[in-house]
Amino acid sequence: MSRIFNAINIQLRRNVYTYPCLWRIPQRSVCCTPQKCAAEGDSGTTVLGKRWKDTAETLIIGGGCVGVSLAYHLAKAGMKDVVLLEKSELTAGSTWHAAGLTTYYHPGINLKKVHYYSIKLYEKLEEETGQAVGFHQPGSIRIASTPVRVDELKYQMTRTHWHTTPQFLIGPEKVQELFPLLNMSKVLAGLYNPGDGHIDPYSLTMALAAGARMYGAQIYNPAPVTALTPTSDGKWDVQTPHGTIRANRIVNATGFWAREVGKMIGFEHPTIPVHHQYVVTATVPEVKALKTELPVIRDLEGSYYLRQERDGLLFGPYEKEEKMMLQDSWVRDGVPPGFGKELFESDLDRIMDHVEFAMEMVPVLKNADIINIVSGPITYTPDLLPMVGPHQGVLNYWTAIGFGYGVIHAGGMGKFLSDWIMTGEPPYDLIECDPNRYSKWTTVPYMCAKARESYGFNNVVGYPKEERFAGRPTSRVSGVYDLLKSKGSMGAHAGWEQPHWFYKSGDDVGYKPSFRRTNWFKPVGRECKLVMEKVGVIDLTPFGKFMVKGKDSIKLLDHLFANIMPKVGLTNISHMLTPKGRVYAEVTITQLAPGEFLLITGSGSELHDLRWIEKEVAAGGYDVDITNVTEDIGVLGVAGPKSREVLQKLTDTDMSDAGFKFLHCKSIKLAGIPLRAIRISYTGELGWELYIDQKNMAAVYQAIMEAGQNEGIDNFGTYAMNSLRLEKGFRGWGAEMNCDTNPLEAGLDYFIKLNKPADFIGKKALQEIKANGLKRKLAYLTMDTEDIDPEGNETIWHKGKVVGNTTSGAYSYTTQQSLAFGYLPVELATVGQKVEVELLGRKYSAMVVQEPLVLTEPTRTRLQKKAKSSV
Repeated sequence: MSRIFNAINIQLRRNVYTYPCLWRIPQRSVCCTPQKCAAEGDSGTTVLGKRWKDTAETLIIGGGCVGVSLAYHLAKAGMKDVVLLEKSELTAGSTWHAAGLTTYYHPGINLKKVHYYSIKLYEKLEEETGQAVGFHQPGSIRIASTPVRVDELKYQMTRTHWHTTPQFLIGPEKVQELFPLLNMSKVLAGLYNPGDGHIDPYSLTMALAAGARMYGAQIYNPAPVTALTPTSDGKWDVQTPHGTIRANRIVNATGFWAREVGKMIGFEHPTIPVHHQYVVTATVPEVKALKTELPVIRDLEGSYYLRQERDGLLFGPYEKEEKMMLQDSWVRDGVPPGFGKELFESDLDRIMDHVEFAMEMVPVLKNADIINIVSGPITYTPDLLPMVGPHQGVLNYWTAIGFGYGVIHAGGMGKFLSDWIMTGEPPYDLIECDPNRYSKWTTVPYMCAKARESYGFNNVVGYPKEERFAGRPTSRVSGVYDLLKSKGSMGAHAGWEQPHWFYKSGDDVGYKPSFRRTNWFKPVGRECKLVMEKVGVIDLTPFGKFMVKGKDSIKLLDHLFANIMPKVGLTNISHMLTPKGRVYAEVTITQLAPGEFLLITGSGSELHDLRWIEKEVAAGGYDVDITNVTEDIGVLGVAGPKSREVLQKLTDTDMSDAGFKFLHCKSIKLAGIPLRAIRISYTGELGWELYIDQKNMAAVYQAIMEAGQNEGIDNFGTYAMNSLRLEKGFRGWGAEMNCDTNPLEAGLDYFIKLNKPADFIGKKALQEIKANGLKRKLAYLTMDTEDIDPEGNETIWHKGKVVGNTTSGAYSYTTQQSLAFGYLPVELATVGQKVEVELLGRKYSAMVVQEPLVLTEPTRTRLQKKAKSSV
């Protein structure tokens, strides 16, 4: 071990310009000459050796690999006026010093598509542009050295089989064959991705820039942006020292300068630079002797990656929360002027725990000489995912920021954004990367706490129902949070704290994640029984809530939603569709007074949906007023057969079935406190949602709980609600329906009014989809399992072939079996069809059944009345 301490031949220091990657490839410029540029365009000033463009269809700020990729893809797609401005030189920032890892693997669902596209693009980019990219594809292996890690690999495999991503679970013998320098004493299995590897980030960016110019994009550097001014028609004046450009839209792709650019228009983007270190060794004789390049390994327990670099090794750890470094001074004071291709002071002591892990796993490291230590800034968001797409609150401002893994994301995200910009809708669902998932509640202390946590979480076990607790609670707590926080296990939803399940005496309490049924399983069954037999109360405050009113409100909503608008005092479920007929959002709509509507959407969709609505308002010139009242109004759900009895004790309003019908809304007083009550329940049982001023929420809750003592009232959480809604066959937005699905295949026909007069968004596309026939349908599946239940996104098999995927799943406590929704080819989505669902590497028998397993309360009531009338 002594050599690794004593043989540090190069120690990089702040403000030293050094290119760290030893694979650097000379570049051949394909930029046109100033004379050619001037001749090709209309008359204009020559700036930086090129004709200066005064206008742009899309203006991209930032010349790292992500920004340049977007310029390349937009220009290649045929956009005529694409301009990219870089403040210093291309690759300055995080791109130039990146380790350049590329992998097909991602634990998410559609982010796999981003990775897949990137690798396929990089494979052919040199041929297309004439620029070498230094792409190495020796494959990669994620090492599992504990039984729970093996479960994690199996969990990821079942979520990958229905994708095109090449990925294999391999045993120790195959791991050793692929990477013969490993100490195999702890290796239990590996997740192998052939085609993975690494690429020279500098060369990649230059190749993308060459392609962008080849297809007509204009790149200016150095050209810092000094001001951004919105115009009255939704465009932007982008000011630089060389002149102003009028742009139809702007894209912030500025990496760790994202906050500075955001502040120009009043946004505080929650991004922060993290110090990431990696070490490069001199030639290692054992590596040099190999005939083929070693695959990249990721030692999940040691929390590091390691790959071959020429005849040596490159080793990069992800440090623990208490040791890793944030450049938080940049958040407070801004990035130092001129910082571009500088690095931080390296600190080998900080990573020694990981070095020791690596030397044990790869023993040749013990005698390796270090020739380079790189410590550079990479940008993190609170959840480690980038912020990609149009931003709510201002028109035609897009972000492509917060990339902790910019190299592998660059190609796919450039294509994703280009398709969205060119067609007006995302090509597939990536709401987890929506910039609008954050808002004012993401304060600087929260952001710093989450960045520390996320950096350390790079290689922690990725459990289902994962919770991360740093920085919580935020300012987003409901009026009953203080009453509930010690009584159960809380989850975070869009910054809100919301109970997942509640404790009782004798329960195994706390957050104890597992790939199998764990400590919450029996308590959740208890809560389901409570709602089915007595009365339960749930905090639903995280719902997004908007008030829409004005003379054009009905006209606007008729254009936005596929359902007809409810009459005054009534509620319905409606869907916003994309132009291609996909489900953009599911919203509960109530008309409170003539032309005044309350819109309720999911917690994770609040600003995602509001941005879409605001865009349509601006495009159509509608005279409406939209107010986001999400944080002002608390929501309590009261559900169960005895819920009516409890609420009736507290109000003079007639709560009977005749007096307060299903999907009706009334302003009532409960315990003397004014609120709005809607008879609706996401459990499918008799229930109401109560919309209350936050300041009165605790008083209403306490009054309800006291009034319901004789009825056995108690709390229930979101895990029980999910089980109950699945029993009733209720679809969930983000699972059964999203921008990857159309409402007809999702079984939402009842809510889609193709014959309504209004030409709602997506109507024409749906008519064509219906005429052409569906290729797949949502099926309702029951399963016989042991100690495990489907979560969603598992692979469905039939006769040895992959035929579909689940979308969500849970245990049905009422019918004592596992159940799931899943998409299947139309010919297999028939009642009685048998298939298999893969869970943790095992295929379980499943059957398509008639939905729902349990009838909803309104349906049961209607059938009972019908039966009585026929006697």
